[in-house]
Amino acid sequence: MEGVVSVFPSRKKKLHTTRSWSYVGLPETKAERRTKVESDIVIGVIDTGIWPESESFNDTGFGPPPSKWKGTCTSAANFTCNKHYRKVRSYPEDDVQSPRDIDGHGTHTASTAAGNLVTHASMDGLGSGSARGGVPSARIAVYKVCWTDGCYDADILAAFDDAIADGVDIISLSVGSETPDAFFDDTTAIGAYHAMKNGVLTSASAGNEGPSAGTVNNAAPWILTVAASTTDRKYVTQVRFGNGETFEVSKSKNNGLLFLCGYEKMDVNNGA
Repeated sequence: MEGVVSVFPSRKKKLHTTRSWSYVGLPETKAERRTKVESDIVIGVIDTGIWPESESFNDTGFGPPPSKWKGTCTSAANFTCNKHYRKVRSYPEDDVQSPRDIDGHGTHTASTAAGNLVTHASMDGLGSGSARGGVPSARIAVYKVCWTDGCYDADILAAFDDAIADGVDIISLSVGSETPDAFFDDTTAIGAYHAMKNGVLTSASAGNEGPSAGTVNNAAPWILTVAASTTDRKYVTQVRFGNGETFEVSKSKNNGLLFLCGYEKMDVNNGA
């Protein structure tokens, strides 16, 4: 067929902390940042949508959007754009047209990139502190491609096309396959390639698999592939035995579960 480069199935992809930016040394105070330059940056987030009422996206103090911005806000019931997030669109066209995030993943990734400083943030009381995005002054453009049954390739490619046409400066994508795809069949690689040709960098997650070899997703050479390595904090569970001894177990291991390996003379009431 004339004009068709390739055809492949529209497969389903899956979705792949408060101190991240402090840990890598990115400054928090405006005195150390170039907020006027940052406010002209538009980050396109391709994910599950956004929760507009979140304090991370309050637009107090934001001026008008940059003149280069070409996008518009898709109308939806009980949802409006503001000066912080300038574009919302959902796919596919025949589904419920609401960019509202009912999963939380898209709100998380958007706030990680450009969320406001929010004090007293925690996860059920754990890790209490201040949460903020890497570039809080930047604008956010939201492209909702993920629904309750996953994220489909056709919608991801459509979102890339729209983000490029809208004039975003960088694209953030945190979805991927169970196993890495060949570049010619990988919608993220294809979309990111066209974005790069238009001067737009794509930052994508390496995935949730590992640490075995060959488990990294979104590894095309024109993509900035992002993965977690380590951090300077840990969550612990305290276990107190009958003799008063207390042990701390990292919650990151075995989902916080402690397994006692008993033997014949073991007395759990008098320590392990």
